[in-house]
Amino acid sequence: MLRIVKYVLLDIIQNKILIGYTLFLFFVSIGLFNLSDDPTKGVIGLINVFLTVIPLVSIVFSTIHFYNSYEFIELLASQPVKRSLILWSQFWGLVFAMLLSVLIGVGIPIIIFSPTAAGFSLFFSVLGLSLVFVSIALLASVLTRDKAKGIGVVLLLWFFFALLYDAIVLFMMFALADYPLEKVMLLFVSINPIDLARVAVLLQLDISALMGYTGAIFREFLGTWWGIAYAFSILFAWATIPMLIAIRVFRKKDL
Repeated sequence: MLRIVKYVLLDIIQNKILIGYTLFLFFVSIGLFNLSDDPTKGVIGLINVFLTVIPLVSIVFSTIHFYNSYEFIELLASQPVKRSLILWSQFWGLVFAMLLSVLIGVGIPIIIFSPTAAGFSLFFSVLGLSLVFVSIALLASVLTRDKAKGIGVVLLLWFFFALLYDAIVLFMMFALADYPLEKVMLLFVSINPIDLARVAVLLQLDISALMGYTGAIFREFLGTWWGIAYAFSILFAWATIPMLIAIRVFRKKDL
């Protein structure tokens, strides 16, 4: 398995798109931190950019890579290699490549300009989101053989999590304003990994009031170390469960 992961990783890190993605993260981070002497404003700016861009690139790049590697995957499947090892190799190769990009593009600027709890919370949140959306991408890719359909599915998933989900939650908040929804909102945030990462970082910045009337309940729970552990545990579950489903489907799939 390690040899396959090494091959996949070496193939990915030479990709010009991934190199451009890494440089984009790095220069955007440097630029936003240099716009103001207050590193907190830089972190807020990075939240608005990275919690949208990083999931998009992770899910689309992983999907395209899987389909482009399909002949290699078929070759491995014809060998005495377990199918679960083949898919795990693709997963870890993609994950290591994405984490390397985030480490260089986000981690280094944060260490230089904002080595604070909020900065590191943002860094680990985008790391978690990279894992989550690589996992979702592989599940979507395994479920459909058609490349165009697979890319369309992952784009719809990203659109739902990044944009549409918030609109649905806001509609429910207004429609059910007469009912106590504070604790229910904790469940709503857990369903969306992007919202969960955003709330965890905002709470570290001590600006939970900007999140509306549910800010108090989030601070009460997610504002503690146990709450932060809960947030990252849910992100871990988001990264693990789709991948386990993908492996189960891939084992029975007719290549």
